Amino acid sequence: MVHFTPLFIDGQETPASDNATFEVFNTTKSSVVGTSASASSADCKAAVEAAGRAFKTWEKTTPWFRRDLFLKVADLVASDAWRDLIVQTTVEETGCIPGWAWGNWSLLASMLRAAASSANDLTGTTFPSSTGGQCVMERRAMGVVFAIVPWNAPVALALRAIAVPIICGNTVVLKSSEFSPRSHALVVQLFHEAGLPNGVLNCISMSRETAGVLTAEVIAHPLVRKINFTGGDRVGRIIATEAAKHLKPVVLELGGNAAAVVLEDASIEDAANAIVYGAMMHSGQICMSTERVIVQRAVADTLVAQIKTLSEKLTVGTEESVNLRPVFTESSAANILAAISEAQAAGAKVVSGDLTRHGALLRPHLVTGVKPGMRLWECESFGPVLAFAVVDTPEEAVELANASEYSLTAALWTSDMSKAQRIAPLIRAGYVNVNGLTVHNEPFIGVAGLGGTSGYGNFHVDDFTDKRVVVTHPLGQQFAFQ
Repeated sequence: MVHFTPLFIDGQETPASDNATFEVFNTTKSSVVGTSASASSADCKAAVEAAGRAFKTWEKTTPWFRRDLFLKVADLVASDAWRDLIVQTTVEETGCIPGWAWGNWSLLASMLRAAASSANDLTGTTFPSSTGGQCVMERRAMGVVFAIVPWNAPVALALRAIAVPIICGNTVVLKSSEFSPRSHALVVQLFHEAGLPNGVLNCISMSRETAGVLTAEVIAHPLVRKINFTGGDRVGRIIATEAAKHLKPVVLELGGNAAAVVLEDASIEDAANAIVYGAMMHSGQICMSTERVIVQRAVADTLVAQIKTLSEKLTVGTEESVNLRPVFTESSAANILAAISEAQAAGAKVVSGDLTRHGALLRPHLVTGVKPGMRLWECESFGPVLAFAVVDTPEEAVELANASEYSLTAALWTSDMSKAQRIAPLIRAGYVNVNGLTVHNEPFIGVAGLGGTSGYGNFHVDDFTDKRVVVTHPLGQQFAFQ
């Protein structure tokens, strides 16, 4: 069945004003699985203006009113009906394994409740003015937020992009990915079923061919006060450049290329299990996926052997029961293999994997002897690949972990917690997980890059409110030119 996904503007589902559409292609099925309305310039303008109108009343609602609505959404999404709809839609549209879709659904209620608790952070403060008067500092909503989201965890990442902005009193225009418009539209449907007022959340989709021009138009619109983008660094740079033209702030959550540092006193069995899971889950198509493994020499052979055994047990195919399905496009698969081949030509060794693909389907690949300067080290593969480097000391391991433009997440494996507390802060990453997956962050504390290729900013109350100060001056002050 081919589904049609409309635009959602000012509380109404609607086709594009010029009736333009585009097809949604599923790589796993090698078939078209949906069509979507492709927004025109007029549609984008209408969505922003609807959000602007809604902001005038939504920002005046109390944080507690917004909190209660979010708790209602959380109860809805936890229902069997919404679980089944989200899992089925995500699998049908993106081709992921059912376990990935179910795992993402299982996060949603807790994400919504965490966002609801952010209402408690929408506080102000008072303090004496230097003039002898009184200052009141308040957190105020910013206005219309433009949220741009990817396909790889469509419902969870769409929810993250809109939740804190809305709980803070902003209104949102959500731009869906051209690969998963129906999955993203579910978030809008969910909020409106819970009673979100018209115009607070709008959703537009657009074809790949028109996305660049129309995205720039939305960013430029005077009512848009902030942009958040989750995706790759190439597009992230474009978004940042467009926003900079208008001096608008941006939250960018970009690539990861996460390193797992394994010290010689680590539990090798536990580390191997976590590294394989963190690298191969969703075929490596997660911004926090483990990509680089930096291991001390004394345990390197043992670790690589255990990871090789585990990864070669993983099943690969297009059936529902497999562990790894195809990466998202055939060009992605070809690019991943090209990076591995380049590393091999430069002296690295492929210890698992056959450097072949069947369409977009890849087996896990393990590559040892990878060094800075190789594309496999420098760039996020976004596929089922692990690159290994061997070091002698923990200091060398930290140096190699930091030899990257990425700074999203990392992992550190050691049985010595004193050592962990000394070394973990030296790894330049927004999250360092000691004896855990690189694929981890706390709800709405968020995972945030520290600049560079991983981006900057966060999905937190501080990022989607303005701090405004009202100063009441004492009467009777004398103002005169000397």
